[in-house]
Amino acid sequence: MKKNSLTYSCILRCAFHRLTTYDLRLTTAIVLFVSLRLFAGCGNATSTPVTSVPAVDASLARAAKIHNKHIVDSAVWLLRSGYVVLRRGLGADSYILAEMNKRNKTYSHCGIVMVEDGYPFVYHSIGGEDNPDERLRRDSANFFFSPKSNTHLAIVNYNFDPAAINDLRDIVIKYYRARPRFDMKFDLATDDQLYCSEFIYKALNKTMNDTAYIHTSELLKRRQVGIDDLYLNEHANVIWEVKFK
Repeated sequence: MKKNSLTYSCILRCAFHRLTTYDLRLTTAIVLFVSLRLFAGCGNATSTPVTSVPAVDASLARAAKIHNKHIVDSAVWLLRSGYVVLRRGLGADSYILAEMNKRNKTYSHCGIVMVEDGYPFVYHSIGGEDNPDERLRRDSANFFFSPKSNTHLAIVNYNFDPAAINDLRDIVIKYYRARPRFDMKFDLATDDQLYCSEFIYKALNKTMNDTAYIHTSELLKRRQVGIDDLYLNEHANVIWEVKFK
């Protein structure tokens, strides 16, 4: 619990860094909203017996299980270019991001798959201690799905034709070469900074030349793209989802 509290404090400091007056009011509202949910959960956690497995040990145990390794291998085998992958991470930051979803709060992060030289890589926008420079990343699918750092994963495909997948590849690579930073303000108006679902939303909509291919949702009177907006729509199909043991 102490570690989560420290992580949460770091998140708050990052969120308030370099904000305008309007952004400050908005971020304050978001923090208050999620804090009530977060600390309610923390309050429940105090009743957990002192004999419970520490979070670090649980992560290592989850990563070591053969069953979970098979899950990752199966997920990697299923991936194709143009698929979107979802995961649920650990800690307060993942909890906050999942809470920003309006309809399904399972997932906290997402990325786009591109198969290169026969192997699937995941392009994704992420900040925090796992990515200190906060630039758009390209990671192996095995690394992205690691059971050490995640509890759930899912794979989503769309009704693309081959030409659309090639267009999507060009757009994703163009974004990657520009190396935008993670958007701590969660502002859809900017392209030089992108949060994870915003990156996918903009890449898919540009590919289909349709600003409404993926719809936005509203959080605290502001338009946003929740991770659930990416797959709870008429174009998407969740072909596999699983929880690590």
